[in-house]
Amino acid sequence: MSYIAGGGGFPWGAALAAVTSEPPSHSRRFVIVLLVCVQLLRPGSSQAAGVRPSPGPSEADGCIRASDILSCTAAGLDCAPRDMPISAVTIDLSHNRIGQLEGGGFEGLDRLQTLRVAHNQLIVIMPGAFRNASGSLLRHLDLSSNRLSVLEQHYFEDVPGLEELLLFDNRIVHVESRALAGLGSLRKAYLSHNRLTDFPFFSIQEHSHPHLSMLDLSSNRLSKLPLEDITNLPVSMQRGLFLHNNSLVCECSMYGLFQHWDQRGFASVTDFRQEHTCLVFGIQKGTVRFFQHGRYFDKCDLAAMSQGLKEQESSVLVKVGKPLLLHCATTLAGRHVTFLWVSPNQEYVAPPGNNGSLKMYANGSLEIMAARVEDSGIYWCMSLDGRQQRNETWEVNVTVLAHQDESHEPFNTGFTTLLGCVVSLVLVLMYLYLTPCRCPSCRKPRTPATPSQGNEAGTGSAQSSILTPTPPATTEGPGRKVSTNKHVVFLEPIKEQQNGRLRAGMGGHLGLGLLLEAEQHSKLHSQAQQTEPVMPVFSDTPVKLP
Repeated sequence: MSYIAGGGGFPWGAALAAVTSEPPSHSRRFVIVLLVCVQLLRPGSSQAAGVRPSPGPSEADGCIRASDILSCTAAGLDCAPRDMPISAVTIDLSHNRIGQLEGGGFEGLDRLQTLRVAHNQLIVIMPGAFRNASGSLLRHLDLSSNRLSVLEQHYFEDVPGLEELLLFDNRIVHVESRALAGLGSLRKAYLSHNRLTDFPFFSIQEHSHPHLSMLDLSSNRLSKLPLEDITNLPVSMQRGLFLHNNSLVCECSMYGLFQHWDQRGFASVTDFRQEHTCLVFGIQKGTVRFFQHGRYFDKCDLAAMSQGLKEQESSVLVKVGKPLLLHCATTLAGRHVTFLWVSPNQEYVAPPGNNGSLKMYANGSLEIMAARVEDSGIYWCMSLDGRQQRNETWEVNVTVLAHQDESHEPFNTGFTTLLGCVVSLVLVLMYLYLTPCRCPSCRKPRTPATPSQGNEAGTGSAQSSILTPTPPATTEGPGRKVSTNKHVVFLEPIKEQQNGRLRAGMGGHLGLGLLLEAEQHSKLHSQAQQTEPVMPVFSDTPVKLP
């Protein structure tokens, strides 16, 4: 007796022996029928007989199951299928007509890590829709290309371990302030191609999202950016903040922010320079690409605005009692990077901090809750990438300033320099335009002129009126004003005509009160013979000598 492989242990040898021992009769026919019946009754024999087993519920809905993947794409579903396999790690419900996700629709799927519900007609997500759906194990959630209009607070309460959230190509106009609050493990969030007019940047300020490295808000309807909230974001988050193709109004603060990111080489700006546009004075037809047409911002004081956009410097000042946040500047990134701080008193600080005065976050930032004088010193940050076996260090010198009397302002050199220039200018103007005060009682009596003959007397009086420092007492007309300006006139030696020739005045006068010596008089007389034509003092016509 022998056993035939594939016979399931049935003693085919005994049957064959029985058949061979019997004479050829109807018994052989009976044995053959018996063998066929036994073969049909074996497990799995339905397929051999051409009988297909009844399909399971997932296959009946048009879904395909492959190991731990359940694919229901383009299956014409109006809702999520029921009785999904609990061993599913990836479920794909894309390209259907699902209008809402019911509460408890994914209950019991404690291994689920990836859920795709893209390209549906999703309008609302009911409370508890993701309850008991692996909780912290769900890493990837794709809700793109749907009809969601508002991100409500309860949408993602049950998925705290979510790392990647896709919400692009929806109709979202508003994001509630606490909608992303519970996603502490979130790394990437895509909200582009929606209808957002604002975004609650303040909701991710207090390091509630230490791993968030990409936030895509491009192709929305943002008109103004909350500069203070954005600059308070960690540098790693600013580096991955995409804001191109929005309806931003051209402002100096907006331009200064993007210019700073461009200088730092942030990929969110350098990779989309052509798509960064703004509206001139808010008019749609005035859209300009401000990286190509920077002349619109020539009058902006970018140097002053960049003061608030600088990264953590190596030396910082803080007043007593004020909080201070220290960032660990490093190029290492990823979930495998760990951080450690060393305080000035050689104390090691790791998350979440110690002794109530120092608080450390998972992204490597260290916060001094209330600065004290003894907190001054050098703080060391060490970052270690366990996978790549790399480490980096960064040091920050912190100086805590004691309280000062605010009534006494510090000496301002620039102000005093400006004040000195103004005073000097006033003094120069006074010297140029203000005449000294005249005292009538201090005038000296006029010296009577020496009488002369004929024309000499008239000439002498005329010369005295020119050289005198005070105006004459009489005027030519009753209504004529007397000039008070001083004039100095340089005169040629006074000469008189006699027989058509010029000669020096009687007594050798050059003018009133100026006498010539005898030898000077003779010398003057000889020079007069050789003199060129002379202009008279009170005439505009030259007189030529014969």
